[in-house]
Amino acid sequence: MFQKVIILVDDEKIILDSLKTQLKNNFGNQFIYEVAENADDATEVIEEMVKDGYDIIIIVSDWLMPGINGDEFLIRIHQKYPQIVKIMLTGQADDTAVQRAKNLAHLHCCIFKPWTEKELVDTIKSCLGDM
Repeated sequence: MFQKVIILVDDEKIILDSLKTQLKNNFGNQFIYEVAENADDATEVIEEMVKDGYDIIIIVSDWLMPGINGDEFLIRIHQKYPQIVKIMLTGQADDTAVQRAKNLAHLHCCIFKPWTEKELVDTIKSCLGDM
């Protein structure tokens, strides 16, 4: 059976550390948690992991990042990997960006910063229920 992976993308290391810690506290070793500080690094991680036979099931991506915003990143990922569930995490995305991601990347949901651990965990659980 393929190992299931959750990818976390944010340009702030403290956010990545917090997300990873909260997920590990609630889901333990049920998943592999990979982090990336920008869309290019995340794309590279995804392609490597897919090539190596891992099953990437969820991406949690920040919206406001250097280079490319989260909605555009998630749209690109969706075009190549439509089966991956996509979540946007943001404190600054406008309604247009969220709607665009919903329409073009089949965004599962948008979590607004600051989030609660319960909100994050419940969102991941809702993703798992859709699989």
